[in-house]
Order: sequence, then structure tokens, then C-alpha cells
Amino acid sequence: MKQSEWQRELRKHAKIYGLFIKNGLIAQLEFRANFVTGILVECGYLLAKLLYVLVVYRTGVTINGLKPDSILMFVGTYTMMTGLFVGLFMTNFMNLSQHVRTGSLDFLMTKPVSLQFITTLRHVDIGMPLPNLLGGAVMVGIGWHRMGIPLDIGSLASFAGYIVGAVVLTYSVFLLPELLAFKFVSTRALTEISHALWDFNNMPMGIYHTWVRRIGVFVLPIFLITNFSPLFVLGQLSPGYIAWGIAAPILFLALNRYLWTRAVKQYASASS
Repeated sequence: MKQSEWQRELRKHAKIYGLFIKNGLIAQLEFRANFVTGILVECGYLLAKLLYVLVVYRTGVTINGLKPDSILMFVGTYTMMTGLFVGLFMTNFMNLSQHVRTGSLDFLMTKPVSLQFITTLRHVDIGMPLPNLLGGAVMVGIGWHRMGIPLDIGSLASFAGYIVGAVVLTYSVFLLPELLAFKFVSTRALTEISHALWDFNNMPMGIYHTWVRRIGVFVLPIFLITNFSPLFVLGQLSPGYIAWGIAAPILFLALNRYLWTRAVKQYASASS
């Protein structure tokens, strides 16, 4: 594909994604009581996450030299990423097996856009992730301030860059088990396992054994999602980890695309 064609496709998909966001918001506001209730429920979950912070501050726990203010940044990053995971990806990933089982994937195949794009990014939740995004940002900001870290453009850009990479990794890693729906149809058990793996990120990776950290960084890089952005700001990322934090999202997105293409070839259409 020529560069101009690639740019046109990118603009087209960006415009369509904007429509996904707009339609998602309209659909949620159609039932406003449910919209507000969902936000309140997420506020309750947010309060539960704050219990981690309360326990850490009351006990004065340190993890591999990380003081409570530093740990607050990790919990805040985890909370923000949970909001993004729920809002952008979770519903789409869980619906993939249903598309395969019911044959509704046939209908999506007829659309003049990428099948992976429309299948895995179509539903965007605006309301429920808001408490996590706002609450997490506040926790990161408080921890950042209490640690006395300079609030300069370089630090903010680096933190934001690793968050973008974390979003790409979240998509790439947690979609992988759902691709087995093309072969086994139902992936409910795998979905539950992947959601359990997500919760490994609710505290700094330093609490885990060395071999667990290595698996979570290099094999199944879930620890990059919520650990690398605060670690970089705290100046605790080695040059090798910095390079891997940049390369991993690109590599796993490419792997995800390759495996998606292979998986779709195993799809048995409902009409044939």
C-alpha cells in the first residue's frame, strides 16, 4: 500500500472511530439512570482501590525501596489503565466469541473497513471508566507532588508516552486469548483468567518473585502496563528496560495482527 493510500485509510478509520465514540455516548445517555448508576458503581470500586492506599500509608510499607508516596503513583496508574481497559476494550473482547458463535461476524466482514478494527474497537464506554480515569490521575498527581518530582515537559511527555504504549500493550496482550474463539468458539474460562492476570498490576511488580517479574516483563508483558510509566518518572528504569518499554508495544501489536490474520482463516462462516 502506497503512503498516500495508507494515510487515507488511517484518516478514514480515525473518523469512524470518532463515530464509535459519539454513538457509544448517545447510546449510554439514552438510558440516563443506568448511565449514572454505572458511574456510581465504579465510584464504589474506586473507593475499594483506595483501601490499598490507606493500608499502605497507615503501615508505612516500602516495596523494594518504594515509599507510600511512590506506591500511590503505581496504584493511580493501575486505576487509570483499568478505566481505559474497561472503556475501550473489555466489551469488544468479550463479544468476539459471541460474534463467532452466532455468525454475526459474517455481517461485519461485509463492511469496507478492517475486520479487526470494527470487531475489537467498535464499542466505546464513556461513563463507567470516568471515575477510574479521574481518580487515578488524582492519585498519580498527589504521589508525584509528594515525591518532589519536577513537573516538567520531559517528565510529563515520558509518562504520557509510556501510558500510550501501555494502552497498545493492553490491546495486544489481552486480545490474544480471545482469538482462540475462532477455534474453540467459547473462551469464557480464558477471559476469566486474563481478567485475573490484570489484577496482578494493582501493586508494584517488586512485590513478586524474580521469575514472576521476568515473565511479566518479557514473556507476557503485563507489568509494563502499569509499572514502567511511574518507574521511569522515579528514575528507576534501566536503559534496557527503557528500550524494551518502547519496543514491546510495537512487537506485540505486530504479533497480535499476525495471529489475528491466522485465526480468521479458521473461521467457519455461519452461511457456509
